[in-house]
Formats: sequence, C-alpha cells, structure tokens
Amino acid sequence: MTDNRNVIDYYKYWDIEAIKTNLDQKRNNFSVLVQNVIRDFNLGVVIRNSNAFLAKEVIIYGHRQYDKRGTVGTYNYENIKHVKEVEQLIFPENYYIIGIDNIQESKPIEKYVYPSDKHILFVFGEENVGLTDELKAICHEFLYIKQYGSVRSLNVGTASGIVMYDFCKSVC
Repeated sequence: MTDNRNVIDYYKYWDIEAIKTNLDQKRNNFSVLVQNVIRDFNLGVVIRNSNAFLAKEVIIYGHRQYDKRGTVGTYNYENIKHVKEVEQLIFPENYYIIGIDNIQESKPIEKYVYPSDKHILFVFGEENVGLTDELKAICHEFLYIKQYGSVRSLNVGTASGIVMYDFCKSVC
C-alpha cells in the first residue's frame, strides 16, 4: 500500500496519533497565537510552519473557523486550540508574549535575544489590519522583520515562517 501523505519518510506508514505523540515529545519551547477575525487567508501556512518548526501549540483567536485544506494535512499533527474571546487566553507565568508587527515600539528581529528561561508565545495579526488592540495589550514586547524592498509588510504566513526559523536558529 502506498502512503501519499505529505510527511517525511521517517513517518511514512505511521498512523496520525503515533506521529503526533512522537512530535509532542520533541516540540520546541514556543507556541503561536494567530488572529483570525476577518479571514483565514494565511492561517494554513502558519499552521504548516508551526509543524515544520515544532511549535508546542497553535492558538487561533477569533470567531471565524478556518479552511483546513490550506494546512495540507499538518493540522492532524498539531495541538490546535480555538478561542473566540481574548478573556479565554490564560497563560502560565512562564509565558513571554511577543507580538510580531511593524509598529513604532517594535524591535528588529535580527538583533533580538530570546529569553531562554521562558516559553515564548508569538502573536501574529491578520493581513491589512495587524494585531488588534486586545492582542497588543497581552504582549510583553514586539518584534518586526526588517525589509529591503518597497512593500511595507509581509503576509502573515511568510512572517510566521521567518520568525519561527529565527527562534529555532537562536534557541533550539
């Protein structure tokens, strides 16, 4: 029988629960919160990136559901939680919350040193609107990705991959 799932060869022919259990034993010390208030244009990419860089959890904030097809099956292997109100977001003391947005108080990611004694939660906004005021209020600080061209910002899917890679390169 052929296994056509989009998994690396190591996981070919494993069942979904076995893959998820194995990944849960290796996950990195960060999670992702992504806003989904208006549309889920890049949500599938964020979930795929979370799998590629082994985030502990993906939290989707907002009233909208998302189209799982954009994850190309990786939603099966991730710990995904959906919250509709900011009041449902309760984090342990060891969480350090970093908003990713190109706002005035943001620091450049290329010079940032991640706290090694904290669980990092990266918070991503949405296309065109960035982070909501409610999400900004829970962040300890903000980072931005330096750009060299004429555009003002990257889409959320692309930004999430850069941020997760940077974290893993620096800490993992």
